[in-house]
Amino acid sequence: MNSLYVRALVVGVLVWPVLASALTLDEALRLAQNNAPSLVAESAKLQAATHAAIPAGELPDPKLLVGLQNFPIGGPNRGTLYGDDMTQQMIGLQQQVPSRDKRKARVELADATIERTAAEGRIERLNVRQATAQAWIRAYAVERKEALFQDFYQQNRLLQDSVRAQLAGGRGQASDAVIPKQEAAELAGREDELTQQRAQARAALKRWIGAAANQAPSGQLPNWSIDSHGYSHNLHQHPELQAFVPRTREVQARVQEAKAQKTSDWSWEVDYGHRSREYGDMVTLQLSFDLPIFPGRRQNPGIAAKQAELDQLDAEREAATREHTQMLDDDLAVYQRLDRAVQRSQDSLVPLAEEKVTLSLAGYRAGKGDLLTVVGARRELVEARFKQIDAIEQRALIGAQLYFAYGEPSHE
Repeated sequence: MNSLYVRALVVGVLVWPVLASALTLDEALRLAQNNAPSLVAESAKLQAATHAAIPAGELPDPKLLVGLQNFPIGGPNRGTLYGDDMTQQMIGLQQQVPSRDKRKARVELADATIERTAAEGRIERLNVRQATAQAWIRAYAVERKEALFQDFYQQNRLLQDSVRAQLAGGRGQASDAVIPKQEAAELAGREDELTQQRAQARAALKRWIGAAANQAPSGQLPNWSIDSHGYSHNLHQHPELQAFVPRTREVQARVQEAKAQKTSDWSWEVDYGHRSREYGDMVTLQLSFDLPIFPGRRQNPGIAAKQAELDQLDAEREAATREHTQMLDDDLAVYQRLDRAVQRSQDSLVPLAEEKVTLSLAGYRAGKGDLLTVVGARRELVEARFKQIDAIEQRALIGAQLYFAYGEPSHE
């Protein structure tokens, strides 16, 4: 086997030749940021919350009152518009005035809703960027595995030449001529599996970036520096945990809104009444006030309900913090294991598998070994190379999960 090829495998996984029509990770993230439907939906939701907040502290629209008062339906003046001095055509204006505390609470609630919606948008942005990066990494790993087959088939052809040479020299068995062909068929089957995996990986990536996912992934895997201490220190900066701040403010505003129900609303009304000329017109001014005089059965239960929601949210925050602490510790442990696996694959597993192929092939050519031993060693090398890419892929996937959750600079 070509020892330089194996030595270059890790570098080849990290540095993929840049092709004109290829798709880098940065480009995939940019496309997802601009095109992911869920982010468009979050942007629209934030606009809706912003517009809805504009009238939050405003007074209700005034009411126009039009009517006929004291119209006689009996007596000598029944059915007449101007026969009775009490009959009048009325037009008026009424304005309801919610208490200042209620209007203030509604403004605070609207502002908190905007902040909560923005926080949900940041959570979705994290999810989209993380999912896009992981989809790109999976597609990238499949491309690296497919690139190995050029060397696998070349080595298979060299094996067929060696078998023919052995048989021509009167060594080996006639059935040996079939074994390289069987190996080639097995390789073709593995390649078919990768073709399926590539289609699936690109379909997953297409969910986030659209038709650009048909381009071959290129560039290099990101070199994220995993800082265990720093990530633990920045745990509270995870968007899902940060979202509890505006969520708490929103519930607190609802508590204040419930308390404001104890304050009295009032309204004013001005009416102008037109009567017959001999009686003269009239003006009416009246004020009305709410009387929240039974708080124990009306307002207080509502306040208690909102306060309970605030207590619930505090408990949910603590539960979420503990969950993310566990997830972070689990991911860091997995990343460290995969990092060691990559190093072990690079330093020993692949080189030893290559050495075993070289030694078994040399023994076969010298008439001191059988062909099945050579083929078995070659299978082990194929698996070692695949497992090496798998370990690099899994490490990159966990690295993306950690980086986007705890390491990426925040974008407001």
